[in-house]
Amino acid sequence: MSMNRRQFIQLMAIAGLLPKSSFATQKQSADFYELPTFGQVRLLHFTDCHAQLLPVYYREPHVNLGIGKRQGQVPHLVGHKLLQHFGITQALEAHALTYINYLDAAQKYGKVGGFAHLATLIKRLRDSYGHEKTLLLDGGDTWQGSGTAYWTRGQDMVGASNLLGVDIMTGHWEFTYYAEEILANIEKFKGEFLAQNVSLTEEALFDGAPAFDENSGLAFKPYTVRDLGGTRVVIIGQAFPYTPIANPARFIPDWTFGIRERDLQALVNTIRQQEKPAVVVLLSHNGMDVDLKMAERVSGIDVILGGHTHDGVPRPTEVKNSGGVTLVCNAGSNGKFIGVLDFAITNDRVKDYQYRLLPVFSNLIKADQDMQNYIDKVRAPYLNKLNEKLAVADQVLYRRGNFNGTFDQLICDALRVQSDAQIALSPGFRWGTTVLPGQDITFEQVLSQTCITYPETYVRNMKGQTLKAILEDVCDNLFNADAYRQQGGDMVRVGGMNYVCDPTESFGSRISNMTLDDGTAIDMNKQYKVAGWATVGNPSPGEPIWEIVADYLRDRKTARIDKLNTPTLLNVENNQGLAD
Repeated sequence: MSMNRRQFIQLMAIAGLLPKSSFATQKQSADFYELPTFGQVRLLHFTDCHAQLLPVYYREPHVNLGIGKRQGQVPHLVGHKLLQHFGITQALEAHALTYINYLDAAQKYGKVGGFAHLATLIKRLRDSYGHEKTLLLDGGDTWQGSGTAYWTRGQDMVGASNLLGVDIMTGHWEFTYYAEEILANIEKFKGEFLAQNVSLTEEALFDGAPAFDENSGLAFKPYTVRDLGGTRVVIIGQAFPYTPIANPARFIPDWTFGIRERDLQALVNTIRQQEKPAVVVLLSHNGMDVDLKMAERVSGIDVILGGHTHDGVPRPTEVKNSGGVTLVCNAGSNGKFIGVLDFAITNDRVKDYQYRLLPVFSNLIKADQDMQNYIDKVRAPYLNKLNEKLAVADQVLYRRGNFNGTFDQLICDALRVQSDAQIALSPGFRWGTTVLPGQDITFEQVLSQTCITYPETYVRNMKGQTLKAILEDVCDNLFNADAYRQQGGDMVRVGGMNYVCDPTESFGSRISNMTLDDGTAIDMNKQYKVAGWATVGNPSPGEPIWEIVADYLRDRKTARIDKLNTPTLLNVENNQGLAD
């Protein structure tokens, strides 16, 4: 069921995305996506689209725990607590930002995103403000997440980005192709690819590997200067710092990554002195907690436009530091939002700003025909495979949340059954779309959950102590008190086993009471048959995960989750990152 203009205006007001002062004006406006003109510079920001060219359903998390000083702080707010924090008046639903009444709202309001709809909205936002005063920034995770991206090695998304008019991007999952493929895609990209925190190894430099700057060893251009209607704006790129740890280093052996805070501060200082910009922007794929810490410690940046952790945040966080204030923004994922940041400049300095996080409802925005034609063309060779109907969903199938989502459980169940394993492990990826009950699960939807360049599965024996070590390691990555030691993502998903988790504990003490589904305690010294996928080290010998899941669904015809292996949580009472 689609919604009409009046219903959407009401939704926008509920979600806090229309300022009170402009609500009456917007209510009578010919187009509710039309924003009042403000300032002299407009930055349009999207991130983590994960190669979703078509509109999708995407459910927001009900668990996003903040631990220690992050408890009760953005972005670790969900549901009604998120609405209350931002002063959003609660109503039946605030569909754009929360999981509340998700199924009813999704059926009523339809899908979000889609590059053809994004193209129409972006053109409108640029036309109304002036193309010469706007930039379109992509925070990365653009070339991965779909079958067509995998089969074209990201080239379908490069073409779509060019047609969309992306001016500047940085990366993360872009680095899960081979280095030569990455460089070839960057060459075809009409915008600029920036990363101040990626360098060549000494060996690679000695061997003459391609570098942006051989003297500094930088692999990519670190920043760019743009003149927007007479205002100098500098954009610095910050790629995902932990790429060779979270993803296979074997694809990019010549490049090293890191947060590189000191290098960034030195670069900002140089830019401020030599380039004399009015605005300095960090286009980041750090993850929001890392960005918030960085904003406290690095001065001279006006705004960090962040990505990686998929947080849809309706208002920037103003972070004080020794140089003043840095805004930290995060614009969700899967093409669901466009962040619109307008700066007012006085005496070559930021004086004020206006921010809107616009949800992209595909039912309300006409598809851009040129983009739609392009999408149809790149998908055409693969349609028969993509459209295969495997099974029917019995409930909402989603991914996103610190612990198991229902589609994650489906993957784990498939691994266990198809491999005759006792336990299954699946990575805590935050990408992946949502399927509603009664809908067909197509092969394309399976790919949207599993499509990576290292999809091989494994079956091996593991001791109980190894399983505990894996859980402890990922849990520390998720809940470490030092944001710089967090890599984003969520807890490894499990099937066939249960455990107790205390996120407030220290490393090695967060996981306890591990049991099999039948209640039998897991013996630390006993071997268990475990199935999994996505090994970061050497490739595993098994077939791709999507084939395992597809075969499982073909056999069952109905996708039903009998048990969700989500842990029992301790010491999270009243945590605002936990569902009401």
